[in-house]
Amino acid sequence: MTLASLTVQLLNGLADASAMFLVAAGLSLIFGVTRIVNFAHGSFYLLGLYLAYTLVNAIGTTPLGFWAAVLLSAVIVAVLGALVEMLVLRRIYRAPELFQLLATFALVLIIKDGALWLWGPEDLFGPRAPGLSGAVHLLGRRLPQYDLLLIFIGPLVLALLWLLLNRTRWGTLIRAATQDREMLGALGVNQAWLFTAVFALGCFLAGLGGALQGPRMPANLVIDLDTIGNAFVVVVVGGMGSIGGAFAAALLIAEVKALCIALGNVSLFGMEISLSRLTLVVEFLVMAVVLVVRPWGLFGKAPTAVRASGLQESPLQPGGRGARLAGWTLVLVLLALPLAAGYFPYLPVLMVEILVAVLFAASLHFLMGPGGMLSFGHAAYFGLGAYAAALVTLKLQWPMPAAMLAGALAAMLGALLFGWFCVRLSGVYLAMLTLAFAQIVWALIFQWDDFTGGSNGLVGIRAAEAVSSPLAYYYLALACAVLGVYLLRRVIHAPFGLALRAGRDAAPRAEALGMDVRALQWGGFAVAGLFCGMAGVLFAFSKGSISPEVAGVSRSVDGLVMVMLGGVQSLLGPLLGASLFTWLQDLVARETDYWRALLGGVILLLVLLFPGGVAGIFRRPRQEENP
Repeated sequence: MTLASLTVQLLNGLADASAMFLVAAGLSLIFGVTRIVNFAHGSFYLLGLYLAYTLVNAIGTTPLGFWAAVLLSAVIVAVLGALVEMLVLRRIYRAPELFQLLATFALVLIIKDGALWLWGPEDLFGPRAPGLSGAVHLLGRRLPQYDLLLIFIGPLVLALLWLLLNRTRWGTLIRAATQDREMLGALGVNQAWLFTAVFALGCFLAGLGGALQGPRMPANLVIDLDTIGNAFVVVVVGGMGSIGGAFAAALLIAEVKALCIALGNVSLFGMEISLSRLTLVVEFLVMAVVLVVRPWGLFGKAPTAVRASGLQESPLQPGGRGARLAGWTLVLVLLALPLAAGYFPYLPVLMVEILVAVLFAASLHFLMGPGGMLSFGHAAYFGLGAYAAALVTLKLQWPMPAAMLAGALAAMLGALLFGWFCVRLSGVYLAMLTLAFAQIVWALIFQWDDFTGGSNGLVGIRAAEAVSSPLAYYYLALACAVLGVYLLRRVIHAPFGLALRAGRDAAPRAEALGMDVRALQWGGFAVAGLFCGMAGVLFAFSKGSISPEVAGVSRSVDGLVMVMLGGVQSLLGPLLGASLFTWLQDLVARETDYWRALLGGVILLLVLLFPGGVAGIFRRPRQEENP
């Protein structure tokens, strides 16, 4: 590696930092004022990129036409953002924060299929910026002129945002809303329109960031989740709500990534290590290190520990005779369900998927509900369980019962390792650290070709002959799911579960009573990891093959959707949410190519009608009887 190549690579990193900052700044503004973790922010970035492609080709590739198209794309995205805020988000500001997150996830699905319908599935390559298509020679290397322009756009936007927030009345209102929204409303400020304006500004920045990337990258349908993941990392590393922190974090992450690319392979203790392969996960490594050292980010303020769900719950009571009767009736129905397989041959396979999802969601609910710990990376334990069982089966020829136990224990050990760091945080910071660890697990699986099969995964994972038929495997999955849910409920009502809830609702009081809240939460991670790992094991043997997708972000998001759709404040919630989500996903995927939009629309409708989750339907009459 020469000094010239290192310098050019670091300058490229500055261009990437500018693009990253634009998206993260908008996300930080929206969260700071509205307190909404906007999962759809990456979708607005995607729209900016696609709109710029269309408008540049429509207006023309002259300098005036190109830059007019870029700004017009950002304005259109801002208008769409304002409409989303007024029509959807304004109706659920009083709902728990997690259901606001669920609503924005539904928007991700709708916007993705909307882009698929308008622009098609192929990657679209936009024209280069007129007058900036060449390169500058620097130290014998070529640096694109457009990248040099992007390097200056980031600091320019930072300066404009600083002037807006510190030198205008509107900026003063934004800063006041960030500090105390209730007091701002008491002073007569129209919070609804302030929230709309801030959401539109955040979407404008996301759309601008996407539009500016047209000459550097093709428009495609997968950049939304990648973008929101990177934006979350930048915002959390910089400190939630800090624009300056977002800029510093974007610089740090982009330069570390550029440095990994520039260094390539390095020798350490006689081993050859490929740093360039770390670019898949380096931002999450940086975030994990920063959050462990400074839990509230580089420029953030120390947060107060808060409940993830945002609701106070009445004490849980063991189910009465009616609940037990309903539970046994459901088990009997599930035992008899294969009798309908003659009419619906696919039924046993679908039911296995639902049972795996139920166990996965129940384990996540144990963390989020009784534990009060939001996790964005629960798929890490699902993947660890699946891969551990598959590896001991294929490489060590262990029998299926031993492999199932090994998978569950491997997931529990992973949860103990990651949980030791995570329990030191709370709220969004805790959630993002779980995401960081999950991405590290995914990267190890994806890149360790000799051991895990890399991107090709592992095949030939056969269940024992006694349960090799779909019907027999259904009964095995049913037994594991019923036993897992039953044990989780017993733990919740046991002294450990009650102490875990006490630490969630009133940590200082629990500490004063002699409880070690962190140790309780650490134990909660272990319990959740154990049952999540068992769900991964069942998945691996049911499919016969696995890929790195089992530990990916999309599976963690699916788990969140299942729990929130059913309702965090109910033990029945994850069971209903997982069953409904898996069934809807299977149903709509077979009926239409635009199944994501249909699924997102159903989820959005359920959120608007039942902001407490589907399980809230069954809780409402009881609450009315006992106000």
